[in-house]
Amino acid sequence: MPRYLARRLGQALLVVAGVVVLTFAVMRLVPGDPAVAFAGPKATPEQLAQARARFGLDEPVPVQFLAYVRDLFTGDWGVSLRTRQPVRDDLYQAFPASLELVGAALVLAVAAGVPLGVLAARFRTRLPDLGVRVGSMLAVSVPVFWLALTLQLVFAGNLGWFPVAGEYDASLDTTSPLTLWTNITIVDALITGNWPIFTSTLRHLVLPALVVAAYPAGVIAQMTRAALIEEAGQDHARMERALGFGETAVLTRFALRPALNPVLSLIALVFAYSIVNGFLVEAVFNWPGLGRYAAESIRSLDTPAIAGVTLLVALVYVVANLVVDVLQGFVDPRARRR
Repeated sequence: MPRYLARRLGQALLVVAGVVVLTFAVMRLVPGDPAVAFAGPKATPEQLAQARARFGLDEPVPVQFLAYVRDLFTGDWGVSLRTRQPVRDDLYQAFPASLELVGAALVLAVAAGVPLGVLAARFRTRLPDLGVRVGSMLAVSVPVFWLALTLQLVFAGNLGWFPVAGEYDASLDTTSPLTLWTNITIVDALITGNWPIFTSTLRHLVLPALVVAAYPAGVIAQMTRAALIEEAGQDHARMERALGFGETAVLTRFALRPALNPVLSLIALVFAYSIVNGFLVEAVFNWPGLGRYAAESIRSLDTPAIAGVTLLVALVYVVANLVVDVLQGFVDPRARRR
């Protein structure tokens, strides 16, 4: 197990190193002069020179890269050209809202996708299987922005069951101010017993979480079905049937656990994918997360902020996959030999 962990950690560090090089290249290839964006279009040559010196733009590229790597290791992700705040602080404010949305969506996706995959495998080639496959195909194929606007129009606009946009009712900041602990609103409201904000956040979370959950739920259902069908054809499954176990027991008691290995890997991938996929959802529902921050940064050509968002999302990918690799190594010893 230690060798397996060391190998996976080494691979993760190589990926992170590649991402660092990529983000540095992005900052240098994006059109525009960061010094002009920071100092303003009416800045004097002296002010532009000061801005270039502040960001190290007057140094050779190799020196700039080494300084960039050094700053990353010391926690300095640069200064946003738009907000004039450290990018790390901006991300600390924006990322928890995205994490809240994607976390709720993945809970919904796993709660729906795994049972639907089991149902489809149990009734393979029959009507339930056909229904699950068609539904999962639709969930994977439907455009995110179209689904978001449709749910918003039907359930918020016409029926009035849920709020149209936002994370919670803004008026509650005055009547029930929230004490922040984790910056994840629903968690902080639960910890502090702020039930008005907790219930308001739940209501605001339903529609965007359903939209973000659609794609992962469809993919998880398909993967669970395929993995269970493969496990059901193994020798151990035939032996269990010979011992008198029914098909449902074979699938749920014996085949499900090994079948969850590829599903775990998939969950790690769709978790990080959902953060990026949620950018459009955040725009439609005015959710105060990474999506809004990234969109505003791109519009203003805020290269340090764009690089910060890119690096953060890449780190989420790497950490999620590393966690799943470790879990797979504990669940299935065969995974350690890969």
